[in-house]
Amino acid sequence: MGRAMLVIAAAIILLIAFAAISSPPETTDQAAAAALAVDPFDSVALEANAAIVIDIPSGTTLYEKNADAQLPLASLTKVALALVVAEALPLDTVITIPYYASGAGSGAHLLKGEEWRLADIIDFTLVESSNNGAEILADATNAAIHDLHPGSPAEHATLWRMNDLARTLGLPQMYFLNVSGLDLSTTQAGAFGSARDVAKLFAYAASARPGLFAGTAQEGITLTALNGREALASNTNVAQGAIPGLIMGKTGFTDLAGGNLAVVFDVGLSHPAVAVVLGSSEEDRFEDIRQLVEAARLSFSDAE
Repeated sequence: MGRAMLVIAAAIILLIAFAAISSPPETTDQAAAAALAVDPFDSVALEANAAIVIDIPSGTTLYEKNADAQLPLASLTKVALALVVAEALPLDTVITIPYYASGAGSGAHLLKGEEWRLADIIDFTLVESSNNGAEILADATNAAIHDLHPGSPAEHATLWRMNDLARTLGLPQMYFLNVSGLDLSTTQAGAFGSARDVAKLFAYAASARPGLFAGTAQEGITLTALNGREALASNTNVAQGAIPGLIMGKTGFTDLAGGNLAVVFDVGLSHPAVAVVLGSSEEDRFEDIRQLVEAARLSFSDAE
């Protein structure tokens, strides 16, 4: 009887040992699956009031925070402006800088009476985030836009077309009261939209007119007037160099808007995504966007 018990005990010990030997691969697989299940966006902590990240090819929303809240846009407005200007006039059109252009940028100027190609004024306006540049573009293009869209008001055809574009693209929270996004007063912003609207606008811009916004992915660009004078435009997006695969970007900041920033970037080979932050601070918007870009890239590298 004692020997039988010993045999049974020995058998139990062997079963336990076999189970212990067999279990590590299963435990390892479970740990790997758990690691893959971790969402890189879980660690994101933003200063911004609203944000969104969208995978452009699939249209999948990877992250959102108050993404449909209507907020001031500030100079993100200038992307819509550039789109409607470029559809109305050839980019090699020569524009004479009007009398009000003095001081059109911080560190660079479009001087009155000079002649510039339209493409260079667009680059200057986007990269330097120049409000005067926006006014120059709108005024120079107004008649051509009115000819293309006879139903537009003759004196404000550019602004009308910007709003028409927002409607055409199906951006329900977006509208423009001026062409620059500058606050109209201490209580009235110059343009409004949601983070989702901005993401859709930027995705459209990057696919429809990629070359138009290429300068915004650079630290700075040198522009040359027809008389040979050069002007250096410095990028207001100081996070530009910290965003791998940056395709385009635009900053915005006013007292009412706070700090805004939107970027289109590649998360893989020819695989663009768009990230937007609205209502951050002037400095924290760059850290906010860096977190979103990093999380987006991690989410795709984990899936590969």
